[in-house]
Amino acid sequence: MSDRQRLWDFHGGIHPPSCKEQSTRTPIQRAPLPRRLVLPLSQHVGSPAEPLVEVGQRVLKGQPIAAAGSLVSAPLHAPTSGSVSFVGPQPYPHVSGMLAPAIVIDSDGREEWIALEPCADYRALAPEVLLEKIRQAGISGLGGAGFPTAVKLAARPHDEKIHTLIVNGAECEPYITADDVLMRERAAELVSGIEIIAHLLGPERVLIGIEDDKPEAIAAVRTAVGERPYAVCAIPTKYPSGGERQLIQVLTGVEVPSGGLPTDIGMLCQNVGTCVAVHDAVILGRPLISRIVTLTGEALARPMNVESLLGTPVGELLAFAGLEPGKLDRLIMGGPMMGITLPSMDVPLIKTSNCLLAPTRSELPPPPPALPCIRCGDCSDVCPASLLPQQLHYFALGHEHEQLRRHDLFDCIECGACAYVCPSNLPLVQYYRAAKAEIRELEHRQQKAEHSRQRFESRQERLRKAEELKEAERKARTERATRVKASQAESASVPHQPNTVASVPDKLAERQKKLKIEASMAQVALKKAEKQLALHATAELEAQVKDLREAAEAARKALEAAMQEAPPPLPSAAQPADEAAQKKAKIEAAMLRVQVRKLEKLEQPSAEQAAELERLRDQLAAVDRALAAQSPAPVVRSEGEEALKKAKIELALRRSELKKAERAGTDEAERAPLRAALASAEQALHAAEEASGKPVPQLVRVDKRPIDETSRALKTELAYARADLHRLERKVDADPAALDAARARLASVEHRLQAHTEADPKGD
Repeated sequence: MSDRQRLWDFHGGIHPPSCKEQSTRTPIQRAPLPRRLVLPLSQHVGSPAEPLVEVGQRVLKGQPIAAAGSLVSAPLHAPTSGSVSFVGPQPYPHVSGMLAPAIVIDSDGREEWIALEPCADYRALAPEVLLEKIRQAGISGLGGAGFPTAVKLAARPHDEKIHTLIVNGAECEPYITADDVLMRERAAELVSGIEIIAHLLGPERVLIGIEDDKPEAIAAVRTAVGERPYAVCAIPTKYPSGGERQLIQVLTGVEVPSGGLPTDIGMLCQNVGTCVAVHDAVILGRPLISRIVTLTGEALARPMNVESLLGTPVGELLAFAGLEPGKLDRLIMGGPMMGITLPSMDVPLIKTSNCLLAPTRSELPPPPPALPCIRCGDCSDVCPASLLPQQLHYFALGHEHEQLRRHDLFDCIECGACAYVCPSNLPLVQYYRAAKAEIRELEHRQQKAEHSRQRFESRQERLRKAEELKEAERKARTERATRVKASQAESASVPHQPNTVASVPDKLAERQKKLKIEASMAQVALKKAEKQLALHATAELEAQVKDLREAAEAARKALEAAMQEAPPPLPSAAQPADEAAQKKAKIEAAMLRVQVRKLEKLEQPSAEQAAELERLRDQLAAVDRALAAQSPAPVVRSEGEEALKKAKIELALRRSELKKAERAGTDEAERAPLRAALASAEQALHAAEEASGKPVPQLVRVDKRPIDETSRALKTELAYARADLHRLERKVDADPAALDAARARLASVEHRLQAHTEADPKGD
C-alpha cells in the first residue's frame, strides 16, 4: 500500500513546546532490578485481578500471580523470581494518595523464568486459541487508557466487522518519548505484532499514524513494513492528535459518533507499545511484566527511556536517572497536559505508566490564581471534540447534570487544551472531571434505587398472588361449608331406614363421625377467617365470616342432634375386640386429641369453645377407657428373652460407635477399644441366644462376587472424565478445544468399559 495516504484535520488543537529532545539522546536503558516490587491488582480498565498466591509462596518470573476478575479484566504476572511477602493495601499511583490491593514480591536476584511457550507459527492456531494466549499474557493498552487488549480483539458479529486497523504512534503529549524510541529500536517487533492483530481481525486496511516530528521512527517503521500492505502515515504535529478519535479523523476523515466507539464505525485502534507486547506474548511466549517509560525533567541529571519491571517504586527509577531532590518541584506521572501529580515516590510503576516527569519550578511554574471567565471563546476554538468548554464550566459550577449531558460532557477527552489557552487560568479540566464523577455517582445511586424498586414491586406482586390464592382457598372453604350445611339439612329430613347389611347403631356412629369432622373443619375455617378479618377488615371478609359462622353453628347443632339420638359407639365387651375395632378406636382417639390440643392453645376461648373443649375431653376419656378395656394383656417375656433383647441393643450401640469413629478418621489406637467392645458384645449376644431357648435362625449365605480391578479402574476413570467435562461445560468462557478433548476422553473410557464388560460379563 502506498504511504501517500490522504490526510484530514480535526477541529481545534494546540502546539505546546514538545520538550522531547532531552530524553531521546540515548538508547533504551534497562533499569536495575529492584529489591521489592509492588503490583496493584487494578492496572487496567474493568474489574481488579484476583490473587492466586499466598504470603510466603515462592514465584518464578512470568508466573501468574493474579487471575482476571471478570471478562473485562486482565491477569497479573510476577516480574521477577522471589517470594510473596504481603497481599493487601499498598500505595497506588493516584493524585489522592489512596491505597489499593496489591501483591508485594521480594526479589531473590536470580531472575528464574517459568517454562515459556513460544509460538512462531501462530497462523496455524485457531483464532480463539491465539486470542486466549493474548488474554493470558495480561496485555492491556499501553498508551494510557489500559483497556484489556483481548476484549478489544474479541470476535464480533459479521455486521460489526473491523475493516480498518489503526496503529497509534502519534505520541503528541509533550516530554513523552517512550513510543518514539520503541518504534526506532523495535520496529520489527512492532510490525510482527501488527501482523498478529491483523490475522485475528482480518481488516481491509492497516494505517500506522506517526507524527511528522519523529522522522527516525517513521523511517524505521517504513523499513520494517517493507512490501506489506500497511500505510505508514506521517501526520502533522498537533496536540492532541494522539487521541483515538482525533487520529481516526486525521487518517480517515470519519468522526466517531458522540457517545459511540470506533468499533461502531468498523475501526479499531491499538497503541504501538501494545502491538509489541502482543508480539512478545505470542512469538516469545512472554507475559506483560515490563514496559518502556520516559524519565525526564530538568530535575534529572540523566533523562532517558528505560525498560522497567512493573511494580518498581518510582523513587528507584528517578534515582537511576540522577534525581536532584533540591530541584524537584513536583512529580508528575504522564505528561504536563494529562498527567497526574503523585503525592509520594513510593508508588509503583503500573502498565499505564508511560512517563515520570520531574520538572523544576521554573520549568513548569504553578498556574496563577484563577480569574472570572471573560467569555473570550478561545477554549471553544481549541477543543478537539468541538465542545463548548465555557458552557460546560458554568453547568459544572451549577451542578446542572442534565445540561452537561446535553452538551456532551462525556465526549471530553480531558486533554487540557482549553485550560492551556484560558487567559483567566481556569482549571477547566478539573471541573469536568469532578462533574463526570458526580454524574457517575448519581447514575450508580439511580441504578441501586431502580434495583430496589424492582425488588419491591416483585415482592408486592408475590404478596398479591399469595393473597389471591388465600382468597380462592377461603372461597373454596365457604363453598364446602355451604355444601356441608345443605347435606346436613338433607340428612335430617331423611327418615331412618333399617339396613339389612349394617346395624342401626353402626350407621348412627358413622354419621356421628362424619358430623364431628364437618363441625371441626367448619370451626377451623371460621377461626382462620376471623384472623384475616382482624388483619384486613373488608366488607367481603365480613360477609364470608358471617357465612362461615352460620355454617359452623349449623354443623354444631347437627352434631348435637345426632349425639342425642344415641351415645357414640364405644368398643365394649359386647363388641368384637378384634384388631380392626381397636384400630378404628385409636384413630378416633387421635383425632379427638388433636381437637382438644387446638382448643387448649387458645389464649382467650369463648364460652362456646370452652363448652366444646369439655365435651371433647369427656368423649376422649370414654374412648381411652374403652381402648384400655379392649387391650390384650401385656406380653410377659422370660428372663432369657429380656437378656437377649438387651444384648441385641448393646451390640447395635457398639457397632454404631465403631462406624462413627471410622467415618471421623480416628487412628487405630482409638478404634482398638471400640473393636474389643464390639467383639465382647457379639459374644454376649451368642450367650444370650443360647440361654433364651429360642431356635437358632437359619443363615443363608450369598456369595457376592467382587468387582475385578480392571472394571474398578475403568469406572473410576469414567467418573473423573465425566466430572471434568461437567466442570468445563459450566464455564462461560470454556476453551472449545478443551471441551472437545474432554468429550473425546469420556467417549473413549465408556467404550473401553463396555468392551471389558462384554468380554467378561461376570467381572472375572
